[in-house]
Amino acid sequence: MNAKGIKKVTIVDVAKEAGVSISTVSRVLNQNTPVAEETAQRVWEVIERLQFNPNAAARKLASKRTNTIGLIVPMIGGTFFPLMFSGIERGVNEEGFELLVYVSPCHPVPHRPLTPPVGPQNTDGLIVFTEGMSDEDLRALHVKGFPIVLLHRTSPKDCEIPYVTVENRLGTEKLIDHLIEVHGYTRIGFLRGPVTNEESHEREQGFRASLQKHGLQPDEALFGIGNFHPETAAESVRQMLSSGKRPQAIFTGDDASAAAVMKALLEMGVSIPDEIAIVGFDDDYLAPYLPLPLTTVHSPIEQAGYTAAQLLIQQIRGEAVQSQVLPTHLVIRRSCGCITSHPS
Repeated sequence: MNAKGIKKVTIVDVAKEAGVSISTVSRVLNQNTPVAEETAQRVWEVIERLQFNPNAAARKLASKRTNTIGLIVPMIGGTFFPLMFSGIERGVNEEGFELLVYVSPCHPVPHRPLTPPVGPQNTDGLIVFTEGMSDEDLRALHVKGFPIVLLHRTSPKDCEIPYVTVENRLGTEKLIDHLIEVHGYTRIGFLRGPVTNEESHEREQGFRASLQKHGLQPDEALFGIGNFHPETAAESVRQMLSSGKRPQAIFTGDDASAAAVMKALLEMGVSIPDEIAIVGFDDDYLAPYLPLPLTTVHSPIEQAGYTAAQLLIQQIRGEAVQSQVLPTHLVIRRSCGCITSHPS
């Protein structure tokens, strides 16, 4: 019992309540040996219900560290994530740490514990990508002094968690400026990213800022849902054109969506860029190799991941860190209507 006479929950209590052995609970906590998904879920539910804190004992070990960095992401896929992972892994490995990745559900899953199985119990700090963790959980860990760095999102209100992001608004504004000033486009389509995604909002702000600067009103009929998802973006453009709305250019929100939109338009017999120009955001490794090399905004995806790893490890070592917004720049290729390719 503790000083207040309350019995402290132990790993034995968790094992008994979950109907498993102590070694099974240990394997679930350490994630060093596979455990059946149903069993692991039952153990995490008991841990949540009993409010068991395995890290309290772990901190008493001589090393006081796991030498492991946790990465929480809401999804894995497309051409963006390999670049991001490469940067994070490089930053982690250079400092002798290991990387533990957890893919959190995009939507609540019944009977799944709210607290992710990656955190203080088995890592020295977390990199949280976009909506990988709720603001409430972020605040709770931050209050406890647990090292966290946010990647491609800023800190929640009333909370100063260091973050690494990029110039989404300015990069998009410069891209739309190019379409208007160089090519004279005035009817420009826009595909929104996920509603909860901060970078999606920033890119829309940049889009609208450029139109306003040039005395143009946004045409809501030329706005569609892209969700940073290729097939969703392609279907939005198909619907846009079938409704009779025909933009002169389309900002797809990201490069993977640009590739899907380009394919859809070509299948519909639309000439790119003569009839409709296509532009994206990211400058991932496929952008120069699409049927029409893609004009896009270069986002330092790999560098952002590397910087996030650096900031987190500095935190773990007790060093002061500052949030960083990395610069973006325009990369001109043929999909916007330019003949030659060059960075701007």
